[in-house]
Amino acid sequence: MHPPGGDDVDMAGPSRRWRAQGKPKRTEIFIRWSLYLTGMLQPLLTLGAITGTAGRGLSDGARIGIAAASVASTALFVVCCRTGLAHYLGRRARPTGWLLLFSATMLGSYWLVTLGGRPPGADPLPAAVGATTWMLVFWFAPFATILPLRVSAPFGLLGLLLCAPATAAAGLEFSTTLGLLTGSAVAMALVGVTWRGTAWILAVVWELDTAREAQARLAVAEERLRFSRDLHDVLGRNLTTIALKSELAVQLARRGRAEAADQMVEVQRIAQESQREVREVVRGYRTADLAAEAAGARSVLRAAGVSCDIDLGPGAGTLPPVVQSVLGWVVREAATNVLRHSEAGHCSVRLRLEGRHARLEVENDGVTPRAGTGPPGTGLVGLRERLAAHGGALDLPAAGPGRFRLAASLPLDLPALEVAVP
Repeated sequence: MHPPGGDDVDMAGPSRRWRAQGKPKRTEIFIRWSLYLTGMLQPLLTLGAITGTAGRGLSDGARIGIAAASVASTALFVVCCRTGLAHYLGRRARPTGWLLLFSATMLGSYWLVTLGGRPPGADPLPAAVGATTWMLVFWFAPFATILPLRVSAPFGLLGLLLCAPATAAAGLEFSTTLGLLTGSAVAMALVGVTWRGTAWILAVVWELDTAREAQARLAVAEERLRFSRDLHDVLGRNLTTIALKSELAVQLARRGRAEAADQMVEVQRIAQESQREVREVVRGYRTADLAAEAAGARSVLRAAGVSCDIDLGPGAGTLPPVVQSVLGWVVREAATNVLRHSEAGHCSVRLRLEGRHARLEVENDGVTPRAGTGPPGTGLVGLRERLAAHGGALDLPAAGPGRFRLAASLPLDLPALEVAVP
């Protein structure tokens, strides 16, 4: 048996760090290393060729030179893939210098393997096939990622023309050389389209993640606009009336007219009415209807690509207004946390009446390891304080792996909700 927290922690470390990256970043890492590992086939094939039957009779110097050229071109291939994806995603300028260095190294490696990889008197076909197909395909892949296909295609054709003399010098007939180059061109086109499409998929993943964040910000902005619009509608007319009557009162007072006092009494009445209307607006804003908040949360979450199930039960409509208001705030804050701090694909909201208490649970499947590593946020602290002020409690009961559950409990016999506005 292993001691607790020993090997399990070490084994869970890479998995925890992997999940903490976020879905777009994990997708990018997976795609990057898939491309890197594909490029590493080239030195393996080359080393297999020079150490196998096709490499018999080669001198040690020729083997070392071919192996060094193959490894160098592979290293530059990885660099071009990395910088090429960064350029495609708009993170850096086009790596023209790396492309030129990679092209020169790859062309030199092609000539060296094609001519130096053929022992005297041996059939030139095996070495030429390996060099023509794999080297040209690996050389063209970063070009197709960095440059549009209409631009990279001429470069691919130029590479074929520069390599054709080496293939012919290896001793192949014209028809065989033409067939090998044609096959290489087809393979280059297929790999180029595949790599370009892969980079495009990665860009779409990042755009979707950005759009999801924008949707969360828009939801907050729309609520702020609604509140500001309500305040404008309530106070705009009254403040204009107060300004006009105050100006009239000033003019009457300067003339010594007794009506100035009547106008100021009217100003006082309008100000008191405005204060009452502001209280009603703020009370309506702070008083959250449970059913409305649940429907709004489902709409916002679905717009962000998160499916949401709502189960309020048959007694939701009979809850006291203050209970609905407080639980509505719980739903609002929980939906905000799902959008901002998780990678959920599904969220559920359940309400149950347990005796003289209402219990609301919100659960999602998008918890990440980094969620509990940072400083605590203010949202849950505010909810806990709001519930405690009404005799309720907020718990975070254990859920399944990768899941987060929030449970709010509130007594049903609460006094009417009062919202004070200074």
